[in-house]
This record gives sequence, C-alpha cells and structure tokens, in this order.
Amino acid sequence: MTDGPRLPGVETEDEEERIVCHVDADCFYASCERLREPELRGEPVVVGMGYEPGDTVGAVATASYEAREFGVESAQAISSALERLPRRAALDEAAADYDPELTPEETGYYRSVDMDYYESIAEEVREILHDCSDTVREVSIDEAYLDVTDRTAWEVADGFGRHIRDRIRREVGVTVSVGVAPTMSTAKIASDFDKPDGLTVVEPGEIRAFLAPLEVDLLHGVGPVTARELREMGLETAGDVAATDPEPLVERFGERGQELYDRARGNDDRRVEPKGEPKSFSRESAFPAPVEESEPKYEQIEALATAVADRAQREGALYRTIGVKAVLPPYDVNTRERSLSGPVDDPDLVDRIARDLFTEFESDPVRKLGVRIANLEFAAADQASLDSWDRSEVDQRADGNDATDDTDEPASATDHADDDERESMTRARRDRADGQLSLCDFS
Repeated sequence: MTDGPRLPGVETEDEEERIVCHVDADCFYASCERLREPELRGEPVVVGMGYEPGDTVGAVATASYEAREFGVESAQAISSALERLPRRAALDEAAADYDPELTPEETGYYRSVDMDYYESIAEEVREILHDCSDTVREVSIDEAYLDVTDRTAWEVADGFGRHIRDRIRREVGVTVSVGVAPTMSTAKIASDFDKPDGLTVVEPGEIRAFLAPLEVDLLHGVGPVTARELREMGLETAGDVAATDPEPLVERFGERGQELYDRARGNDDRRVEPKGEPKSFSRESAFPAPVEESEPKYEQIEALATAVADRAQREGALYRTIGVKAVLPPYDVNTRERSLSGPVDDPDLVDRIARDLFTEFESDPVRKLGVRIANLEFAAADQASLDSWDRSEVDQRADGNDATDDTDEPASATDHADDDERESMTRARRDRADGQLSLCDFS
C-alpha cells in the first residue's frame, strides 16, 4: 500500500478488490478547438486529418456530438462530411462553395488537426491523472487507466471518480467521462456508458449484471467485423457470450475467443501498469486571471521548478533538457527549452534555467506557467558538470505549441482496437464510443 493521499475516513484493506478508473476524453480534438475558440461551444465542429481550410480532401479525425447529428463520423472522408454538414464559411458570398440556400443551422465549423496544441492540453490532463494515482497507464492522447485502490474505497469511489472528472473540467477546460470498476475492461466499457461528461461505477459483484444486456460490439476489443461474426453465431449481447460454450468461440477466433468469453463474464486479471519509463516530467499552474507583474510569475516558476526537480530525485532520474511554458491570453501557448551537454540532477540548475528562459515573457500577461524536464535517464550514468554544460549548451526555441512527449513511448493501437477493424480503417485506431480517429497516442 502506498502512502498517497486518500479521502478522509477511508480505510483500505490489502485484500480488497482493485479499484480501476478509466478516464476517456469526450471528442478531445474538438474540445481542444473549443478551448482555443470559445465561440465554437455548442456548434458542430469537425476536425480533419489531412484537411486544409477550404479543401474537400482528408478524413474526419473527430466530430463533435453536434456534428454527429448530421451524420458526420470519424474516419469519414471530408468530402462526405461536407455533403452532410457544409462549412459555415459557405454562407459567405465570397466563398468558393457559397450556397445561398444554406442557413447557419445547417452548417458547421471545420478545423485542421493541430497535434502540437492537442499534446499541450493532454499534458495538462496527464498531470492531474498522475496527481490522482500512483499507477497510471496512458493508452492514447485522450484516455488512460488509473489504479486508485490505495487512494479511495468502494464506498466513496463515485466521489473519487467525480473528483477526477470535475478537476479536469475545472483546471484544463475539457470534459472527460470516467468509468470505475474492479477490472480494466469493465472500467473501459463503463467510461463509454454515459458519454459525454459521464461517470459510471460498477462495484464488485455487479459486473455480470452490468455487462449482460450490452450489445456485443460494446465489449472491450470488439470491432465491427468481430461483432458481425458473433451475431452470425447467434450471440447478440455480452450475456449471450457469457452463457455460451467457449469452445466454438475458440474455434472461430483462436485465443481471442477465450478472451471474449472471459471479458463477457467480467474476468480480467490484467493489472494497471505504466507502459514504460517516462520521457519527461512537468508541472503547470494557472493563475485565476492573467498576470502582468513579474514577481508572482517568477515565484510560480520557482515553485514549479522545485516540484519537477523533486519528482526527478524521487524517481531516480537524470535529465538533459529543461523547459518552460507560458500561456498568454486567450490561449497562445509558447515553449522554450534548453538542452545540456549531459544528464544532471541539479534542482538549482532547473530553477536558474527556467527563470532565464522565462525572461522573454516576464512583461507579458500570463494565464498559465509550466516547467518541464525531459530526455530522462534512469540508468546509472556519469553526471555532467556545470562547467561542461556551460561550454556546450544549446537553446531550442519553438513558438506555438509544445510538441514534446511527457511520459512513455507511444501506445500500440492494439490496446483497445480489433485487428479487423484496424485493417478496415487503414490501420488508424478508431474510438467507437467517442468518435475520434487517433492520430497519435497519449505519449
């Protein structure tokens, strides 16, 4: 058992059922676009991969819930999406696709994928998830599993899930749905159960009853092709799969058949495990309102630098890169970083470099600050001296969004996609419940 914080009055027994949370962002790319452009809230929003403004090429990466009402879906060709939901810009007489018969209610907004920006928002979500659990498995840019057994108890698990969901909405500005269950697969299904902004808790002893009425294509890991084959076998619901003889499933699907049978019965002994050593640590903090005075900003830089350096020491990590993030109104994300000649463990250096990198923004209004250390090394290594670093430091400046990773290597598409489904979508993972075509993983 860890000594991490837990809700008041909660006692955790070593032998109790695990408590797993699955956190899944709702239409994440569209939510990010709305964060950047608040006027898009409540409007149909389509984010296109390979799409440029005014074009008809590309594929839908994410369609907001409002856009889906017009028949727009992820992985759909942009040309098909435009037939169902014309661009709002088509109301302009100067537009090439101007249509005088259109009304605003029949149109939507189209935006190009901006992964750097989405990663910067995902990084903020990651920080909250890692603060809420000591064990986090990041599956993709918009979802993760948390083992919170040592942080809460089943009697108040709904409150803990609500705390995670509400904190992300309050501090980051995007909505997520949370599923809580004793197993990873059931927690995943639970998070899809009441989207958007949902919270579903499946307690021990309730899994079979929760799963039984669900359509087979809602089972974790079942894609359209597998769902069709299950129905051809007369299996319409998870309860049907759970009640059948597993032998025909194994004959039809091989080892996956046994897995389908087990999952339908709520059996899943997988543990929530991180997918690898993190590639960076970062901490961020927002001001209640944009701040122009330099003193409170530098005080925040010092606090954030201390926090990331302390985490590195606790994790036994050395680092080669130190960076800062400054978010200016309305949501102008700027990052600066500096690479060192060798790996170091030096909290004072983190603070000094972070302050130096931030000087460019000390007179600007700032709504959020961040400090990051990257290029981590966990193996024993000779630590570079400050003298050697001073001779060979390299500044790396990147206006706009921070495109760097914050945790481990990109997740494989096999985490929650069906093989036949991936083939039909040209190996692009599709999140069925959220309608988002993943372009990169929650790195």
